[in-house]
Amino acid sequence: MTSQEYQEAVDWLFVQAPNYQIDGQKAYKPGLDNIKKLCDFFGNPQDKIKTIHIGGTNGKGSTSNMLASVLQESGFKIGLYNSPHLIDFSERIKVNGKNCDKEFVYQFIQKLKQLPEDIRPSFFEFTTIMSFEYFYQQQVDFAIIEVGLGGRLDSTNIIKPLVSAITNVQLDHQNILGDTIEEIAREKAGIVKENTTIISGDENLSVKEIIINKAKESNSSFVDATKIEAALESDLKGNYQKKNIRVVLALIEELRKQGININDENVKSGLLNVHQNTNFIGRWFEFSKEPLTICDTGHNQAGLAEVFNQLKGYSEHKHIVLGFVNDKKIDDVIPMLPSEAEFYFVKPSISRGRHPEDYEYLLKKSELNYKIFDTVQDGYLSAKQNCKKQEMIFIGGSNFVVGDFLEKNLQTKE
Repeated sequence: MTSQEYQEAVDWLFVQAPNYQIDGQKAYKPGLDNIKKLCDFFGNPQDKIKTIHIGGTNGKGSTSNMLASVLQESGFKIGLYNSPHLIDFSERIKVNGKNCDKEFVYQFIQKLKQLPEDIRPSFFEFTTIMSFEYFYQQQVDFAIIEVGLGGRLDSTNIIKPLVSAITNVQLDHQNILGDTIEEIAREKAGIVKENTTIISGDENLSVKEIIINKAKESNSSFVDATKIEAALESDLKGNYQKKNIRVVLALIEELRKQGININDENVKSGLLNVHQNTNFIGRWFEFSKEPLTICDTGHNQAGLAEVFNQLKGYSEHKHIVLGFVNDKKIDDVIPMLPSEAEFYFVKPSISRGRHPEDYEYLLKKSELNYKIFDTVQDGYLSAKQNCKKQEMIFIGGSNFVVGDFLEKNLQTKE
């Protein structure tokens, strides 16, 4: 297999049916038929591994990586399924922090191309069954599975986990999941399984009530992670990580109840070594110190609010590189932006990337000091050129903005 053959195989995946369909329905797929057929075709590898299910609007990536790091420190072989990737497709499927073997990806895609006519999966369904099969082949002790979108009808929801968690529920993907927090919470709560503990990290009482009721229906225990005292620190530095740490600690406590040996030192060292153990980047990631350059993948209203609140804590003059995808409500974001900063609005390279010219009419109404660029790299290089000593650069607004930035610059970083 050459690198070109690998890339062509991955490109084939990307042209498959989208991960969800928008047909006026609140649910984003008609059911789990495709993933069930896929799993049957491959011998149901998801039933041959022990899994942990992590859902929520924000924080599920950080939470799953922190938990993976703790379990690795405890001596376990850990599979980790996250999305989206930032640089290479193989980041989505990891074992003990190492990206999925590219030869496996290539060979598995060849098998996917030979599927029977009655199985027509989406891109995310393809990658989900790929992760299950890889984790089974690698004989992981535990596989941590991050929900892709929503929960109830997400293709990951075919698993029978040891424990599940919902980090929080915020407004995001309203055109697919529902127009209100409560509607979205019902979709997220769809991951609650019969007789399986569900952990919630959300402080919203109406969200808690929905998850509690779903737990009661399922004869499952409900654990409120917001009640946990979390004095531990992590090398993931966003202020929002304190909330995620509580969810991780609740997950660990439940796993301990099931006889899994995780000592306090494993917990402490695991939280402090997430980057090293899982190669997780992009969440309040300090790319450089001179100039101070930070990127963060926060992309919905709640996530961006956390990001800009944390930026307020930096006294340095800010150069902010921002870009968005088509379904983001830019008019909700603009009021959050610090008026004293300099902005570089960019278009992510993904096909869903939104060109800033499309929303420049909103920018003109604001009093922001801004420029517009066709690519993330052009915006970043302009910010870097304009950034004086003792000033800082921030890059964000979308996973795909951060991915474009890191792909161009991470390998050349000194």
